[in-house]
Amino acid sequence: MKKIILIALLFTNQFSYGQFNINDISNALNSTLGKNLTNDQITKGLKEALNVGTKNATKAVGKTDGYYKNNLIKIPFPSEAKDMKNTLVSLGLKKQVDSFEKQLNRAAEDAAKKAAPIFLNAITKMNINDGLTILKGKDDEATQYLKRQTTADLKKEFKPIIAASLSKVQITKYWKPLSTSYNQVPFVKKVNPDLEDYVNQMAIDGLFKMVALEEAKIRKDPAARVNDILQTVFGGKK
Repeated sequence: MKKIILIALLFTNQFSYGQFNINDISNALNSTLGKNLTNDQITKGLKEALNVGTKNATKAVGKTDGYYKNNLIKIPFPSEAKDMKNTLVSLGLKKQVDSFEKQLNRAAEDAAKKAAPIFLNAITKMNINDGLTILKGKDDEATQYLKRQTTADLKKEFKPIIAASLSKVQITKYWKPLSTSYNQVPFVKKVNPDLEDYVNQMAIDGLFKMVALEEAKIRKDPAARVNDILQTVFGGKK
């Protein structure tokens, strides 16, 4: 895949001056990798990489403990509210604080199950120009494409699920009045009184971290290229 990206970069200047021929990528790939790759094959391969990656990522996080027991994406008690957490614990509410933190992650796990069709819709809409952008971009460019295309829809879809999930623990009912009162203390670092917004953003950030990991696997690990089109585009298979 690095070879593909480097080749695409060679044509950037020509593209900027309106001299870019889209078939140059296929010709260069043919001479470099020893096979014919059409623009359709490249786009299909990128779509399939996103399809496989998002399915794996969504499956990994959209289950019990998908967030809670994954230290990379676990949603903590809001870091800016550390003093609030310490105060609650000192008042003998550690059990409630632990339950609260677990429910933050349960909310994200519940919401993540709704991500798959949103991702699929964005992948289906990807065109050759999107594909070329991904080819010329960074190693997580496909993930960044998805982030641009789906974040607004993910937030909208996640919001009611997160709200319903958070309502299951008593401490969430006290979050807004507690945080609002805390924010009135002079010179303290303000906390976000909208707990649903906090969990929503953390859930989406964690999901895209997992998608990026899946993208990296497909680019670098032959074992992750689970079908012919992925092996052809990313592995140099003829």
